[in-house]
Amino acid sequence: MRSLIRKTRWSPGFSRLFLLTLACLLPDSVLHAADPDVLAAQQKRIEVMRTASAATISVFGLEGGGGGSGVVITPDGYALTNYHVSSAAGDHMRCSLNDGKVYDAVIVGIDAVGDLSLIKLLGREDFPTAPLADSNLVRVGQWCFAAGNPFVLASNRQPSVSLGMVSGVNRYQYPAGTLLEYADCIQTDAAINPGNSGGPLFNMAGEVIGINGRCSFEKRGRINVGVGYAISSNQCKYFLDTLMSGRLVDHATLGATVSTDESGKILVSNILPSSDAYRRGLRVGDEVLSFADREVRTTNMFKNILGTLPKEWRVPIEVRRDGKKQSFLVRLEGVHSEKQLIDLVSPERSPIPQPRRGKESPEKTKEASDRNDASEEPVPDELRSWAPNISEVKKQLEKRKGFANYHFNRTKREEIWKSLQELGDFAQTKSSWQLSGTLAGEKTKISLQVSDGQGKLSMGSRNRTVDFGDGMSGILKERRERVILVAMRALQQLLQEGPEKIGDSTYLGRMPIYESTSVTKLADSPRPRVLQSLWYDSKVRFSCDDVGKVRLIEVFGDAGTDPAELYLDDYQQWKSGEQVLTFPSRMRLQFGLSPVLLLQIDSARFGDSLATMVSEDGKPNEEEGQ
Repeated sequence: MRSLIRKTRWSPGFSRLFLLTLACLLPDSVLHAADPDVLAAQQKRIEVMRTASAATISVFGLEGGGGGSGVVITPDGYALTNYHVSSAAGDHMRCSLNDGKVYDAVIVGIDAVGDLSLIKLLGREDFPTAPLADSNLVRVGQWCFAAGNPFVLASNRQPSVSLGMVSGVNRYQYPAGTLLEYADCIQTDAAINPGNSGGPLFNMAGEVIGINGRCSFEKRGRINVGVGYAISSNQCKYFLDTLMSGRLVDHATLGATVSTDESGKILVSNILPSSDAYRRGLRVGDEVLSFADREVRTTNMFKNILGTLPKEWRVPIEVRRDGKKQSFLVRLEGVHSEKQLIDLVSPERSPIPQPRRGKESPEKTKEASDRNDASEEPVPDELRSWAPNISEVKKQLEKRKGFANYHFNRTKREEIWKSLQELGDFAQTKSSWQLSGTLAGEKTKISLQVSDGQGKLSMGSRNRTVDFGDGMSGILKERRERVILVAMRALQQLLQEGPEKIGDSTYLGRMPIYESTSVTKLADSPRPRVLQSLWYDSKVRFSCDDVGKVRLIEVFGDAGTDPAELYLDDYQQWKSGEQVLTFPSRMRLQFGLSPVLLLQIDSARFGDSLATMVSEDGKPNEEEGQ
């Protein structure tokens, strides 16, 4: 055998493929004489698949038959699956692992547009997990394998595995209406059948490169024909923390369309004047070169990139106009209004056709035939005797309109409030705040005072005031310096009273921000946690890093206008009476991408006490002249 291989002029890659194939087909007696590297590769593959299978779950509803698959991605039980699996199973479902146990699980967040759901298994804090890979590195021809529960064959709770290769990348599968869109997805010939829905597609390192969801089944008797599609792991990463907010999340639209001209250039063909893209400077006829850090070579590629992005993210777009390249940062809008999204995913108007019992009708819809859940298969007898832990489920399942599970949104808000309190006890600073300093790069003195009902701003000889209350949106239209008082009052209320009292607050997830005006790459932008509050006649968003520092305050007024953006930087320790408070010493106010005010703070008064900037050891900071 070895002599034959040595005499044959094959490429090294093909030789390895040939040997691996032999290792799968030849009996053990022959394998003992095989190349040790082949045996080692086979053993490694077995171990990788064993580890991957441990994180793969089977998902079942509490009543009736059928089910799908999923994969656990965090030790405390968060798992990804398809929306069409979770919608059939309900808000409370059961999941089995290959440890032989069945666990309660609850819905966390829903992305119906992208056919993705996040659920949480209950009962452990040490679940086996699988890491999410960088799907941009996936290439056609590389080996992959799918794990899951096709045809509910895993009656022993052991997921089945099917080996294949990546047949295509950057595929686009049109949605059913506006839901179940598969953008920039991965195509594979690994066997994916009914029941594999929501299960993981792994690379040969045991990393998840996608979530299996669609196959070409139409007119083929619901049998796999080697064409399956997986939602890319990078799309899952983009939406993961948004799904953890417990909300019904939406995908993005640019507010503009593109088309290909006769020379193959990708041009902006239409744009809404009310869109952020138009306000940033994008125009009809611009040639699109890149979008969200990725090169755009075709209209299909543009759709692929856009289809993987969440609503309201801000991303860069590069265009060529009159032979010159220009870059813009554009805020993406949503595909649906909040009401539309609620209506689309409500049980009364479920977009997923209900499963038929018995023989399948040949007139089934295409969206039903492309799904690969196992809705017509019986639940194993072992699962029928399982008893749910209702008391534990009730603790982590809370219904509220507009949310998949309000419990998780409330939990995230509490986490942010706890981290904000680490900045100091601002509740003790109930009276006004007074901040003084200079305009950055100038000697002009500036001071601002914010109290319960009014704000005052002094810049040199100019004085401005704001009466807080309804009418904030009118002040925002001015796009002038005094808007900083509005943003500072919102921050004051947040730090003093917390998110539950400032207004109706919602955790939105993580969104990219651009702290420097020179940063134009999505990959270089941090993604802090975003808390949104309805405040007077406006809405305010606070972007908080993981240690509680508010990095950005956005105040939104009328639709179709730029929000006020106040960036906070260079946090320092300030001693105010007996309190030590962590507070920024630099601020930048801007509308769109145009700075209006750059402020360096050198003195502050919180409440009745003059604050002194101190070093980490608690001593006055002499460099600041305090």
